[in-house]
Amino acid sequence: VELVESGGGSVQAGGSLRLSCAASGFTVSRTCMGWFRQAPGKEREGVVMITYTGYTRYTDSVKGRFTISRDSAKNTLYLQMTALKPEDTAMYYCAAHRTLRLTCGDWADFGNWGQGTQVTVSS
Repeated sequence: VELVESGGGSVQAGGSLRLSCAASGFTVSRTCMGWFRQAPGKEREGVVMITYTGYTRYTDSVKGRFTISRDSAKNTLYLQMTALKPEDTAMYYCAAHRTLRLTCGDWADFGNWGQGTQVTVSS
């Protein structure tokens, strides 16, 4: 199992970024997947998760601004981020359920992680 994130960068508040997570060793569309983030001095938090059916669960702070999607042909997960705020600044991680199962449960159920990509939003 390998996850490689890309697409991070520095933007001004109100800007947009799209993060990508290229997966290998399993099928993204048949696995519970998620995006997490960790800001300096804070614990890692779940941003959004998606089940094999496409059901999604977003944390309240990003609802209406972030959108998770996936491309089966490329076996890649995406996170489209719009209306970015300085408080969105963090290292963003792609993750798969620790057992690579179809459905998602708790944020703590993820156990396969990418290396992360940094997102910095300036005011």
